[in-house]
Amino acid sequence: MGKRIIPQRRGKASPVFKTPDHIHVAPARYPLLDPSKTYKAVVEDLVHDPGRWVPLAQVKLETGLVFYVPAVEGMYAGQIIEIGPGAKPVNGNILPVGMIPEGMQVANIEKRPGDGGKFVRASGTYAVIVGRAGGKTQVQLPSGRVIEIPNESRAMIGVIAGGGRLEKPLLKAGAAYYKWSAKSRVWPKVRGVAMNAAFHPHGGGSHQHVGRPSTVARNTPPGRKVGHIAARRTGRRKG
Repeated sequence: MGKRIIPQRRGKASPVFKTPDHIHVAPARYPLLDPSKTYKAVVEDLVHDPGRWVPLAQVKLETGLVFYVPAVEGMYAGQIIEIGPGAKPVNGNILPVGMIPEGMQVANIEKRPGDGGKFVRASGTYAVIVGRAGGKTQVQLPSGRVIEIPNESRAMIGVIAGGGRLEKPLLKAGAAYYKWSAKSRVWPKVRGVAMNAAFHPHGGGSHQHVGRPSTVARNTPPGRKVGHIAARRTGRRKG
């Protein structure tokens, strides 16, 4: 009888594997506003969210509503920004993508109007407005993939702040430990093939190899549910 594997321990949701919610500032998304109006707002502060790696801009609308969004490069406390279809396409303003000129760099893009922002929220990333067709706007994501989203979806002009984060070396294992503990990530993560057979389905043997098909069914018991779970396909794509 061996010990429980990591997926079983994560499923139990003990404090070791939970994200420490108390350290997070607030959800970072656009508020629900009248899409036909243009609002003015002020950036009250730029705050640090420990688990996010991107500074948040604390924004206060002229109506008194306060919300948080990922900050873009060049944003500063006291900056006046505009939100809505009548806003100018300048750094920090939030507009429907249908109103943004082609070729502009944008971030924190809504997948559907009103969802608060889904795409391009990581540090140092930006998307580019490519073109329009009908009621959709074509946007090139940082991965190079081009997607179509409704013209009414909102985006912020600029590049997400925090670029160059990966250029600073961690130097020691303790730095990586605290880095990932804020993100509820398993670290360090030991490979199953490096374990004994009693501790993992992939363990044991004279050499480090899985020794059996690594694809498992969706309803596999927790103690064996490792590898390619309910994989549609594995390996190289043919043709």
